[in-house]
Amino acid sequence: MYTKKQPISGLIEGDRVEDIFVVKIKKAVIPYARGYRFNLILSDSSGMSIQCTYWGESDQELVRRVAETIKPDSVVFIRGTVQDFNGKLMISVNPPDSIIPLKEGDYSRDDFVSPPRRNIEEMSAEFVKYIEGVKNPQIKAVLERMFLEDSAFMEKFRTHPAAIEIHHNWRGGLLQHTLEVLRYCDISKELFPQMDSDLLTAGAILHDIGKTDELEVTSRIKATEKGQLKSHISLGYARVLKVMDKLNTPEGIRNKLLHIILSHHGNLEYGSPKEPMFPEAVAVYFADELSSKLTQFIDFQEFAKKATEDSFMYSNRLGRNVYLK
Repeated sequence: MYTKKQPISGLIEGDRVEDIFVVKIKKAVIPYARGYRFNLILSDSSGMSIQCTYWGESDQELVRRVAETIKPDSVVFIRGTVQDFNGKLMISVNPPDSIIPLKEGDYSRDDFVSPPRRNIEEMSAEFVKYIEGVKNPQIKAVLERMFLEDSAFMEKFRTHPAAIEIHHNWRGGLLQHTLEVLRYCDISKELFPQMDSDLLTAGAILHDIGKTDELEVTSRIKATEKGQLKSHISLGYARVLKVMDKLNTPEGIRNKLLHIILSHHGNLEYGSPKEPMFPEAVAVYFADELSSKLTQFIDFQEFAKKATEDSFMYSNRLGRNVYLK
């Protein structure tokens, strides 16, 4: 059994690598000054990526045979050295260093897809209570049809990640994120009791439902083909609309629930075809943003505190220095 020794996020120039990675992308064999080479893009459970270059010698067929043993989503054991190339780190593999494809069972999936951070059974029970607490029969019917009457989909939803890298990118992450959004919406309902409680709960539950179609889990978390082409917002819209068509959900409820899904990124430039146009949609948008942003900040702080003793570290994703003390 091979085990992960160091995350990509912890690699520094000069490190000697004898570790396992998952292959995101494999590129073609091409010539270089001293022979033939090919590039891989590698990842691990941190969600980060690094380029790996296999520097073969003049035997093109030999280099091609090495490349052909490696497939996208393969898990590979790599011996090589971390080098700086044009300001970016990469792993160089110069024979007799090697890239060895592994078989399932030779490694733990948790090295590439992080395990749940909360107990899935406990989260599932909490989630079901939210559905059972909905009083509007038309709204409740949509939720029951999607989750309680479809055990296969419920199992997928409760174990699915919420993202490849940005936030909640672990098994059970989608359910955990959804519960966080629901809790923020609970606070909104207490502060603004004029809002429709059932609409708000259903919108929070359904806002990211398209992630189950946008993402898939193999040896890593990756986008599906339809996820790449359509995005989770449009996929979620289509999934919920299909259920409401079967249930003949009243048009008023239908329009509002679908609007919450379409507007939950808040702004057109962030992928929402509509901006929130009523209080419940606004509440879901900000609850989603809070869950996402706080997770990003906390995860970055935990990473950065291990990487530096400085008081601040710059986050490219967050676009600012983050205070670490």
